[in-house]
Amino acid sequence: MKEKTKNIGIKVNPPTEKCQDSRCPFHGKLKIKGKIFTGKVISYFHKTVTIEFPRLFFLPKYERHEKRRTRIKAHNPPCIDAKSGDLVKIMECRPLSKTKNFVIIEKISKNESR
Repeated sequence: MKEKTKNIGIKVNPPTEKCQDSRCPFHGKLKIKGKIFTGKVISYFHKTVTIEFPRLFFLPKYERHEKRRTRIKAHNPPCIDAKSGDLVKIMECRPLSKTKNFVIIEKISKNESR
């Protein structure tokens, strides 16, 4: 029998595994809203990952753009379980800790060099 996951209001592939995490948008009570980012996992801890993605910053003095990077900490539910090198989609939620305001909603691709 297929386990039913909660509809989070955005079109993503739901995880195939089931978890008991209350901070999971699919199986818990966490509501998501706001900004969506796609980035690469550069480090992971217990249920927390650091996502990094590049952006362009305009320098008015030189009338050029420079590359900068943004790093965001996000909650990693056990049903998704992202590791270093994975490409993931994250979405904003309520503050989960002092630095975590995002949660992973989809693992886009896995790191092949594991």
